[in-house]
Amino acid sequence: MKIQFDVKEILEIGKIQDELDFERALIADRRLRVLAQEDPKLKHVRKKLRDLIQDYENRNWSAKTKISENKLKENDLAEIIAEKERLFIERRKNLIRSKLKRLGLNQQELGLILGHESKSYMSELRNGVSPFSLKDLVIINRLLKIDLIDLVPTFLSHAERTKIKASIKKLANPKLKLSKADFTLA
Repeated sequence: MKIQFDVKEILEIGKIQDELDFERALIADRRLRVLAQEDPKLKHVRKKLRDLIQDYENRNWSAKTKISENKLKENDLAEIIAEKERLFIERRKNLIRSKLKRLGLNQQELGLILGHESKSYMSELRNGVSPFSLKDLVIINRLLKIDLIDLVPTFLSHAERTKIKASIKKLANPKLKLSKADFTLA
């Protein structure tokens, strides 16, 4: 499972494939609307993303398609996960901003340290339009003294949780037990 939505990856694939990526795309579209005002090059990215969103809606949510109860449940769960990811990214962004402020650094200076010289790319990273690399997160962890738990999303998709539960049950190892809280979306 991807731990964070990547607009460029979806554009390369040329198709939104599931409800979770659909919900993530809707959130990214809202972010891009704001970011495109700072960087006009992102207007083209947003247009392409909006086309993919429209295509997905036509294939899956039009009046012509049969919408099953399972499809509605999948959508509800995807909305919850995407919103939790959005909130996580917002908290992470505010935490990084506050730590930078305390150190007297700005976003562009952090970008220089991370090796990203483009101000707009740093904005994409901070706003969750593009994912931070693991290297970026380790540097931020060490430089800004932010716990990794606050930098890396740790929730699992429903499909992943189901697979893990089935594997644990199959192993039948009494020493290997997870509580219900280990499988929450938070």
